[in-house]
Amino acid sequence: MPLIKSRSKAKKYKKELMQHSKAFKYLVLPFVALLLHTVVVAQVDSTDNVTSVQADMVNMFSQKPKKYKIASIKTTGNHYFDETLLISISSLNVGDEITIPGGDNFARAINKLWAQSYFSDVAVYITKLVGNDISVEIAVTERPRLGKFDFENVSKSDKDDLKPKVGLIAGHIVTENTIRTAKEAILKYYAEKSYYNVNVDVRQQKDSTLGNAVLLIFNIDKGNKVKVENITFSGNTVEESRLKKQMKETKENSRLTLFPPADTGLFVSTKKYTFEDYLKERGYLTFSRTMKVLNPYFRFHYFSSSKFNEAKYAEDKEKIIDYYNSIGYRDAAVVGDYKQPNMAGNLNIHIKVSEGRQYRFGDITWKGNTKYPDSLLTLILGIKKGDIYNLELLNKRLGKGGAPEGSDVSSLYMDDGYLFFHTEVTETAVYNDTINFEIKLTEGPQAVWKNVKIVGNDKTKEYVIRRELRTLPGEKFSRTDLMRSVRELSQLNYFNAEKINPQVVPNPDDGTVDVTWQLEEKSSDQLELSAGWGGNIGLTGTLGVSFNNFSAKNLFKKKAWDPLPMGDGQKLSVRFQSNGTAFRSYNFSFTEPWLGGKKRNSLTYSIYDTKFSNKTNPVTGTAALSGNPSYIRTSGTSVGIGRQLKWPDDYFSMSTTLSYTIYTLKDYYIDRINLPGFNNGSSNNFNFKLAVQRSSINNPQFPASGSNIMMSVQVTPPYSMFSNVAQSSNPYQWIEYHKWRFNSEFYLPLTNPVGEDHKQLVMKVAAKYGYLGRYSPTLQISPFERFQVGDAGLSNQFALLGYDIISQRGYPVYQSSDPTKNPDQSSATQYFTMFNKYVLEMRYPLSLSAGSTIYGLTFFEAANGWYSIKDYNPFKLRRSVGVGMRFYLPMFGLLGFDYGLGLDRYTPGATLKDISRFTFMLGIEPE
Repeated sequence: MPLIKSRSKAKKYKKELMQHSKAFKYLVLPFVALLLHTVVVAQVDSTDNVTSVQADMVNMFSQKPKKYKIASIKTTGNHYFDETLLISISSLNVGDEITIPGGDNFARAINKLWAQSYFSDVAVYITKLVGNDISVEIAVTERPRLGKFDFENVSKSDKDDLKPKVGLIAGHIVTENTIRTAKEAILKYYAEKSYYNVNVDVRQQKDSTLGNAVLLIFNIDKGNKVKVENITFSGNTVEESRLKKQMKETKENSRLTLFPPADTGLFVSTKKYTFEDYLKERGYLTFSRTMKVLNPYFRFHYFSSSKFNEAKYAEDKEKIIDYYNSIGYRDAAVVGDYKQPNMAGNLNIHIKVSEGRQYRFGDITWKGNTKYPDSLLTLILGIKKGDIYNLELLNKRLGKGGAPEGSDVSSLYMDDGYLFFHTEVTETAVYNDTINFEIKLTEGPQAVWKNVKIVGNDKTKEYVIRRELRTLPGEKFSRTDLMRSVRELSQLNYFNAEKINPQVVPNPDDGTVDVTWQLEEKSSDQLELSAGWGGNIGLTGTLGVSFNNFSAKNLFKKKAWDPLPMGDGQKLSVRFQSNGTAFRSYNFSFTEPWLGGKKRNSLTYSIYDTKFSNKTNPVTGTAALSGNPSYIRTSGTSVGIGRQLKWPDDYFSMSTTLSYTIYTLKDYYIDRINLPGFNNGSSNNFNFKLAVQRSSINNPQFPASGSNIMMSVQVTPPYSMFSNVAQSSNPYQWIEYHKWRFNSEFYLPLTNPVGEDHKQLVMKVAAKYGYLGRYSPTLQISPFERFQVGDAGLSNQFALLGYDIISQRGYPVYQSSDPTKNPDQSSATQYFTMFNKYVLEMRYPLSLSAGSTIYGLTFFEAANGWYSIKDYNPFKLRRSVGVGMRFYLPMFGLLGFDYGLGLDRYTPGATLKDISRFTFMLGIEPE
């Protein structure tokens, strides 16, 4: 017998051996099947022993079960896997005893190796038999590994999106499950984009650059997007249009046709609403009925997508049930829904509902309340017997839904210290369509604030923060005080408003509550720096700094300069602006928000000096002599004191300001028509201003709720009552006037907060009015302190006269609304003594992070100005619409852009360029 040296020869020898031994054949085949592809072959070392080995091999499988010991184990066919690892996985070990026939050691080894999914074939060979010792060979065929993968017939953006989703990694084993998982990920990706007829064909190609590697090519046929053609309902008594309205993400396709498609299949409507039905309707025709009869011919959904999405469709079905529950149908359910494609591949959807009975509230009784009577609790609950049943509304009124503005029963208790208060609602009786309830209150003890900690303030002094807090140790717990403290800290503008997080920890054992204020500081200082060069003007520039958390008391302490003394909550602002020889301005202001440190009484002091020079003589029109141009100079100072009021509520504040300004004119006309000789000399403006304001906005940079209302009056002494100033050479040596202002702004959130930044769509509604009056009819209305309407105020030289800048986007600074009455448009007297302005804005934030606040907006404005009360017409307004962006950057403050269209500035032959205007603002946003 020749020596068997290879597996193939061993197999050949085995075949010959089986032909010579019929008994061997019938014994071995069942054993081979039992071991799942295990092939047992004896390899002999000497030709002299072939006959004895052959007999021994026969005896191994024909004799009674006998134990053999594994003398050695080796592996073949493994290129990537370590031999020791494979042997470990197989659980075969040198020295193990194996029973042949009847043992399952080899079968278990094969199963364990197959379970790894790394091999396409696994076999176990007995390669040597010496006495009772056997040598074992584990032969594996490794599956191919992934070289590269690609997608065909899709866009580059789809490829970029799909690569991380399919879960394929170069170098990993490629299995059927790997390919199936990748295909499922592709189908899911396109299903989210409303492609439901996607076909994915996978090709495998050998990768010639790597050994035993393949390329996977996914050929994708997306097909067309599946849209919703029609949505119909059955089993409903509620108007179908109201149910469709609840489906926010599943909308019907828009339609405009004279020949509507006929209903077919499952979706034939049993309640067709015809034009004859529409004409037979009694009473007022409604919009919903009109749209119902037009629906087969006209459907307008251009502002919402009709793409079908299975996940969003499932959510919309839940919303339908939520709506049913909100109108008393608490047993309502979707009992079936059917989707059928039409000829175009779009879906007709039919939803079958079971409404059940509409329930109403019955008697509501209270139990466990000792603090407040039933009558007060019922009044706050606001639900009467006979009202339509709405469990969500009931829970919200009890405070379980987090009702805003403290308008729930829970807020009533929690604002009086009852932190451990809770309610339990029980249905006591259900008869016909009426449900009675019992509300059990557990009031618990009144809790008080115990430990109040502050973390995260590295720069701001702790006492600056504590004086804003209403969570004072020893005071009763109040949820309103907690929320108000959040607002006050946000108003400081020293911290990221979205990260102000009070961690409240109740201590039921002693009836106290601890709070830790977690803060994240942000830079509130601002730097304004710009420079340029302009032809005849020369060097222009602005340098300004505002320190909004300054510390004056540490001004002379060297250690406190890091880089400036900061942390005491004071505000210091210095600004210098120059436009060559034509313009220069100095401004300085300082504010102490807590004068004395005990009450919220603010002190503000400012001083300024501004000079504007004309290079051209306004009288002759010729160039002025160098160094001696005409000019107007404004110098002034003011001091103001503000205090917070307790009545009507503590959102109110009052401020009083005393100001003095001197205007110096040299060959500079303010009013060439009415004051032809008043172009040299000076005018003095000594005035007193009283302002009352109520501000409840939640965030100064992006208000999402609250309001800001301000009323003010600014008056000078009535000098004309004591002397005949009208006959003097300079009737405005001491200016007299009374000036009235009213501003109101309201911020209404239109969506719920989304994401970690709590982004939400916000509507701003504003109305502003102003009036400038005089004491004596013999004097002209003051040419100072008027109202400039239009633009954004950046290019305004008349601010030197104390004008209030009333911006209007989409328009330049305008003067006369009737040019025939005021032909001299260059005269400063044409600016207004009255104005009205109305604003409607829709705002959405792009970023509310500490590093920057960015939001976009669309606006509608209407405004105008008038020169006297007899010209006043509140309905004659200049309208504008447009879009804009706002950027609040920590070091530079506000940066704003608006593009507006002035709707009431059309002229024959005018283009879009003639009615549009780009507006830029920096530092502050004018009124």
